[in-house]
Amino acid sequence: MVDLVHCKRLGEISIIDNKIPVVAVVGPTASGKTRLAIDICKIFNGEVISGDSMQLYKKMSIATAKATKEEQAKVKHHLIDIKEPWEDFSVAEFTELTKNAVNDIDARGKLSVIAGGTGLYIRSFLENIVFEEQKRDEEYCAKLFKLAEEKGNEELHNLLKEVDPIAAQNIHKNNVKRVIRALEINHTTGKTVEEQNINSRVLPSPYLPIVIGITYKNKDTLYERINSRVDIMVKDGLLDEAKEVLKMPLSKTAIQAIGYKELIPYFNNEISLDEALETIKINSRHYAKRQITWFKKEKNINWFYVDEYASYEDMLENIEDLIKSYGL
Repeated sequence: MVDLVHCKRLGEISIIDNKIPVVAVVGPTASGKTRLAIDICKIFNGEVISGDSMQLYKKMSIATAKATKEEQAKVKHHLIDIKEPWEDFSVAEFTELTKNAVNDIDARGKLSVIAGGTGLYIRSFLENIVFEEQKRDEEYCAKLFKLAEEKGNEELHNLLKEVDPIAAQNIHKNNVKRVIRALEINHTTGKTVEEQNINSRVLPSPYLPIVIGITYKNKDTLYERINSRVDIMVKDGLLDEAKEVLKMPLSKTAIQAIGYKELIPYFNNEISLDEALETIKINSRHYAKRQITWFKKEKNINWFYVDEYASYEDMLENIEDLIKSYGL
């Protein structure tokens, strides 16, 4: 993150070296990031860039809590509906597309506001990480997925312990996607994950990040919001959307979206709708926990707890003051 320099003569905060200011609104799912980002854009003449790894997919709108057409009409949005569900997407591609969007927004005299919960994507962009070209072996990955299905996650994790014990220590055995990616890196490059990360070079960032974290002090309140949002999604047409999405050959990225795969047993008459929806709620709550864990480790996030304010407007006013303190 970039330090700030205080102008002694004016007693104000200035932006160093003409860095481009970028506001990032982060936090767990259902915390209110979209609403807050739009309101910040209204106040500071900004445009929203989605920092969500699933909202970029076409036809996947309800389950991913994509900004509605009405919300997108209020403020211009970027990186939404840019990929087909069968196309893969990477953090390297996100950083490049976001860089282009920020440059365009800044050139038009507007403020870029990234809103999303995909922590790795947002950190990689703000820190200007340039990724080494990624080698892939789809056939090898398919074999590993099959191994996990047939012999269990621990068997797969033991393979990682043999070739990359540090990665195995840092990756939980049930995070099959990351375990397989670590094994694939070793298989295709002969390097460990740590060695691969070292080869991803960090250049000086051209951005001044103003990172705002939004969540709830009372976790039960957040979980109630998650449960309620799933119920609203059903009323908004989640089942019909899921039927259409599941007809398509989903990429390894898109298939991770919560809200579709959990409905497959229901569509196959194996479980009730209530059971399927409860699984979506459970998985969403677990995802929120992972997001909170990730962001709590990040430095220089200015946290705002919605339930500590008398009203949303009070919180927004405090956030507005914070952003203005950066010289905007």
